[in-house]
Amino acid sequence: MNTHVWRKSSYSGTNPDQCLEVSDGHVGVVPVRDSKLAGAGPVLHITRPAWAAFVRMAKAGV
Repeated sequence: MNTHVWRKSSYSGTNPDQCLEVSDGHVGVVPVRDSKLAGAGPVLHITRPAWAAFVRMAKAGV
């Protein structure tokens, strides 16, 4: 999966090296990586339901 187009959170602000990056458009999974390691670190492939639950909890401050 070297064809990822990565995006960072709009909440990254002035310190974009301290966030997650995600890649959209993949069937069944959301690839996620640490922006500090861009390209050198692992990519986690999280199921869409698990990612949706993570986002809901993050928005709720859990």
